[in-house]
Amino acid sequence: MLGGRRSGLACGPAGVPEYGKLTDMDTDTDTDTDTERGEAWDMGAETGVEAGVGTGAETGAGPGVGTGAESGAGPGAGGGVDAGFIELDGLEKVFDVRRRTGFMRSERREVRAVDGISFRVARGEMVGYIGPNGAGKSTTIKMLTGILTPSGGSLRVAGIDPSRERTRLAHRIGVVFGQRTTLWWDLPLRDSYRLVHRMYRVPDARFRANMDRCVELLDLGELLDVPVRQLSLGQRMRGDIAAALLHDPEVLYLDEPTIGLDVVSKAKVRGFLRDLNAERGTTVLLTTHDLTDIEQLCSRVMVIDHGRLMYDGALSGLHEVGESERMLVVDLERELPPIRLESDLAVRTVKVEGPRQWLAFPASASAAPLVARIAAEYPLVDLSVREPDIEAVIAKMYASAAGM
Repeated sequence: MLGGRRSGLACGPAGVPEYGKLTDMDTDTDTDTDTERGEAWDMGAETGVEAGVGTGAETGAGPGVGTGAESGAGPGAGGGVDAGFIELDGLEKVFDVRRRTGFMRSERREVRAVDGISFRVARGEMVGYIGPNGAGKSTTIKMLTGILTPSGGSLRVAGIDPSRERTRLAHRIGVVFGQRTTLWWDLPLRDSYRLVHRMYRVPDARFRANMDRCVELLDLGELLDVPVRQLSLGQRMRGDIAAALLHDPEVLYLDEPTIGLDVVSKAKVRGFLRDLNAERGTTVLLTTHDLTDIEQLCSRVMVIDHGRLMYDGALSGLHEVGESERMLVVDLERELPPIRLESDLAVRTVKVEGPRQWLAFPASASAAPLVARIAAEYPLVDLSVREPDIEAVIAKMYASAAGM
């Protein structure tokens, strides 16, 4: 039985136990709250199922079957499953924290890392899940994977309760935590992938096809025989992403997937994820502090702060919620006083440099009427419209929440 003792096992790819890694979460430097430390990652102890047993052993289906056989519906079967492929309803996670108040004395208080979050993610969606440090992002991901048990509310992933059936769910999900590797530290990448192959009982032909594709698109060819401990952070991240996808997961959780990558590598990873979603319909939940990842990959974004969902909708809608402004840069024939317009729009001149002027107006408003008025009343030479910086919008939302 691979499981049993918590002290000697750590979670391998997508929640499968592995030997040789510390499970003491005090070594983790990238958690949402310090209170998450100390949580064990061992799967076998709680599920009573041997690590690495494939879906066939659990469901009666053949090896490598990890979709319909487990939930009773294959991919795409049943509108209800597709519409609410991931469902959270009033999800809560409360930690008890003890703080020393004096010699031999301490007090206990509750920390609500996740506070009543509800949302649904449809099959095949790519959703950005963003928030400041300590907002509850990683805690949510850990509950979605079954690593943590919710304190309240409910959640289902592909019809499965993660905390009750973690091993069953592990064959349907892939997970990448930016600061924690799911690879074997002293083994070359190739051997780590072979272990993933055996643990998930991936059919040989499918494993070779998936590995060849990941190696090519993530540029891992020269790294396959290099021990993981000798890889740079960016190289290891690419290796982790490949490991999470070798068993064809239906859901992919990515926590800071482009951390440590250079510009070229980031572009490759983003392109790879777009193709993965388009070709295979993989559902992706992405948490990141690099908002360029969100802009290029996700049509929907959720913003979380202090454990509560602040926004859930289209990326473009963030500008309206955050009361952001677009900038109209106007070049006139000669230097003139600041432009003043009688308009229903809240237009203001924010900067003047010689014949060039910068005018701010609400991001939700059209620039066309404003441009027409300026062209009719001023000697216009050229103009351009600059979209608001998404990072500034998010920062403004965080600041507003902190001041509440």
